[in-house]
Amino acid sequence: MELRGYQREAVEAVYDHLRRRDDHPCVVIPTAGGKTPVMAAICRDAIRQWDGRVLILAHVKELLEQAVGKLYAMAPDLWSRIGVYSAGLKRRDTEHPIIVAGIQSVYRRAAELDRFDLILIDEAHMLPPDGEGMYRTFLEEARVVNPSIRLVGLTATPYRMSTGTICGEKNLLNHVCYEVGVRELMAQGYLCPLKTKAGRCKADTTGLHLRGGEFIADEIEELMDDEELVRSACGEIAELAHDRHSILIFAAGVQHALHVQRVLGKAGLTCGFVYGETPQGERGETLKRFREGGLRCLVNVNVLTTGFDAPNIDCVVLLRPTNSPGLYYQMVGRGFRIDPSKEDCLVLDFGGNILRHGPVDALEIKECSADDGGEARAKECPQCRALIHAGYGSCPECGYEFPQPRREQHGREASTASVLSGEVTEIEHEVTGVFYSVHVKRGAPEGHPRTMRVDYRLGFNSYQSEWVCFEHGGYARGKAVAWWQARSRESFPENCEEAVRICEAGGVAEPASITVRSVSGEKYDRITKHKLRAIPPRLDGSDEVDDGSLPEYTGPESDDLPF
Repeated sequence: MELRGYQREAVEAVYDHLRRRDDHPCVVIPTAGGKTPVMAAICRDAIRQWDGRVLILAHVKELLEQAVGKLYAMAPDLWSRIGVYSAGLKRRDTEHPIIVAGIQSVYRRAAELDRFDLILIDEAHMLPPDGEGMYRTFLEEARVVNPSIRLVGLTATPYRMSTGTICGEKNLLNHVCYEVGVRELMAQGYLCPLKTKAGRCKADTTGLHLRGGEFIADEIEELMDDEELVRSACGEIAELAHDRHSILIFAAGVQHALHVQRVLGKAGLTCGFVYGETPQGERGETLKRFREGGLRCLVNVNVLTTGFDAPNIDCVVLLRPTNSPGLYYQMVGRGFRIDPSKEDCLVLDFGGNILRHGPVDALEIKECSADDGGEARAKECPQCRALIHAGYGSCPECGYEFPQPRREQHGREASTASVLSGEVTEIEHEVTGVFYSVHVKRGAPEGHPRTMRVDYRLGFNSYQSEWVCFEHGGYARGKAVAWWQARSRESFPENCEEAVRICEAGGVAEPASITVRSVSGEKYDRITKHKLRAIPPRLDGSDEVDDGSLPEYTGPESDDLPF
């Protein structure tokens, strides 16, 4: 059995922890990074070198079957030494040195299974909060049989779905002994690169409430299952994923999923559907068709977030908001696996999740209570584009006063936020409106040069701004001259008031589209290109030339903004 370098390091870190400490470690390896080889190596070493017994616990039957199959594949020499204890699989092996079991089947049968030396918990983020659950019950009984038994967790997300780290002094797992990151494995070619695309409207979940750390399910579905929203979102899926072969969609509820399935079907996209109560035979057949390419789209409700392996997935659609960083990560992680059929995986976020939780390789995990008001963790200032905490009544960057929270139409188009930190995204947006005003820099002394602020409306209710420095000197003024000459036959304005007057009178070319450059982790987006309609004739009628050209203007190359 060959291990990658980081997998070997993970195994060695577990052994080092067990030797030096008396608590329970956790190994963190990203989804699709290969946790099973680590488990297989530990199992082999335990029974061959130390004559021990290992119990592998999983929380659902699918993960159980998957774990057994992968162990057989990774370590075929252990085949005869692996047993299964699961009511769902109708097996109750108790004598094997390695047993894979469902926690529901064994949590009150520790004595029946006899002595174990190690317990490995697959998908350890499913561990319940401190002091609760079947895992703790089982561990307490297992300690009666063997007081020295040790627990090792393996997960891609060392925090619970309702947020909060799973490792702590009083928790079942106490310390992360080894962790390797998403970006590192992507750089090494072990994970599929991700990219985000399109989107003008951002999700607003300020009208939703929390229960147990997550948005209330009925409220999510009511918000998302809007006829116009579903049509718009499905239209964008069809447009942006036109070259994608396997599209996995996460819906907000059963009726919402069926609605999405119908609309995508009318658009010519074959779409399957699974949820918690889908009969096992039907679910298995649907998943098989999706894996083999017979279904281009598969919409699901809360069943394919953990442990579902389909390397061919080249598009993940988040058609629901979540307040759980773990769930957000697990959904996006379905696209991590590499496959010859794809070069990258497209992530379309219709629920504002990337803005809420941050890049998937740089999540900030915070403990939260169930009564924190249900607001999103961040919101975007429409004036300066700053991403700030949702609790602010006014933007600390530019002073913009936010309106009182109200339930607004949910985002109909995918969020453009990058799913990886440092990722550069350039997206061309159609301009549906443009507004001009005189801008005075906040806190600037009297007499400080002003700028003309240009606000471009993109789609339904999203804006991108730029500032043109007619009253400045040097480089900034040179850029303003170029900006004006590309749009107008009028004389260069003497001040910002004159510039606004000419623009509002129709003396400049209308923008058809702009290209916006976003760098994940940076505060502001930046316009890099403008596509303009025809330059209008002079306002006094002395120039009637209209050559119909669409000149392009490239924005400032410098990131130093003159305001």
